[in-house]
Amino acid sequence: MKLLVLSDSHGNVYNLRTVLLKHPEADKIVFLGDGENDFNDLSSEINGRSVTMVCGNCDFGSLLNTAELLKIKDKTVYLTHGHRQHVKYGIDTLIEEGKYCGASLILFGHTHEQYSDFIDGMYILNPGSINNYQYALVDIENNGILISKMDMLKR
Repeated sequence: MKLLVLSDSHGNVYNLRTVLLKHPEADKIVFLGDGENDFNDLSSEINGRSVTMVCGNCDFGSLLNTAELLKIKDKTVYLTHGHRQHVKYGIDTLIEEGKYCGASLILFGHTHEQYSDFIDGMYILNPGSINNYQYALVDIENNGILISKMDMLKR
């Protein structure tokens, strides 16, 4: 299954639309907060694909959860915006929550900086900010996880 992972659009619907149209092969769209309302006018670009979103610190009045768990193939994916885990000061809390959930993959945003690592048997990914032209693609198969950090400004 291929995930299109986005975060922190902060009103930049143009970049969201561009990436959604560029990756019709993505089976699922994951949005990690700070731009919930930006999806309101993008239903045709979503094109029936499944979308999972979490609330960010700038999604005022949101009814979304601040964290979600997805089961994809035989993998557990933990997603959150990251503000409640204080990820701007480190990812220790995020890692502990991922361990508690039995996550194979942790997805978070908030810092506006792309990041990926493999720690304690878990892949950890921040796709960066789509407002800053960054996002990620993640392929999840039974035999593994492949992460591709993307930048709209690089070819």
